Amino acid sequence: MKRFWDHAVAVPRPEGGHAVLLDGRPLRLPGGAPLVTPSARLAEAIAAEWQEAGGAKGGEMSMDQVPLTRLLGTAQDRITPDPSAMVEGLAKYAETDLLCYRAENPDLAELQAREWQALLDWADATFGAPLTVTAGLMPVTQPEASLSALRAAVEAHRAEELAALGLAAPGLGSLVLALALSAGRVDAAEAHRLAVLDEAYQEQRWGEDPEALQRRARIAADLALVERFLALVRS
Repeated sequence: MKRFWDHAVAVPRPEGGHAVLLDGRPLRLPGGAPLVTPSARLAEAIAAEWQEAGGAKGGEMSMDQVPLTRLLGTAQDRITPDPSAMVEGLAKYAETDLLCYRAENPDLAELQAREWQALLDWADATFGAPLTVTAGLMPVTQPEASLSALRAAVEAHRAEELAALGLAAPGLGSLVLALALSAGRVDAAEAHRLAVLDEAYQEQRWGEDPEALQRRARIAADLALVERFLALVRS
């Protein structure tokens, strides 16, 4: 779309929270509600991305240039009214969590155990959610108590945090990794490294796949966005 504003600024709202003004007019979501941020730092970061988007008034901009806005808009428009659908969707990743599926190749399985088990132990100690580990791709049934505990861990997140988890978990293929990223147990780069452990191992043997590299770069960028967004929301 065409950029129709000269200046984007963050301001506090008398009723609470912070807003972003485009030439003095509130930045609004597609449904018409004004965008409201929970922190001043997030409002300032969103104002900065709108100030840069499109270059100057009359320039072309896309929503890809305002990723923080997209995440907050998802939280405000789609999650805040009823978080249950997002909670249930995220909780399902625990049923087939990447970290529970080890290779049949002994060398790769040893690497996975060395790199992944500590996070499964962390999930057990932190949430009371021991998960069953298996070899191969056949599904393994996880303890109901553990699934319930991980669901409760997801449910404890605010709408903005759920939006971030909703971007992280699919890319990682792991609810445990997504929760660890949210909790600061791992950073975005480490979460990504652990999620692509299998692919990296195979590349050492068979060479790189350009399409896989592009996909992984997109996931890495998403995880970096999640990490930044969470830090701004919680500041």
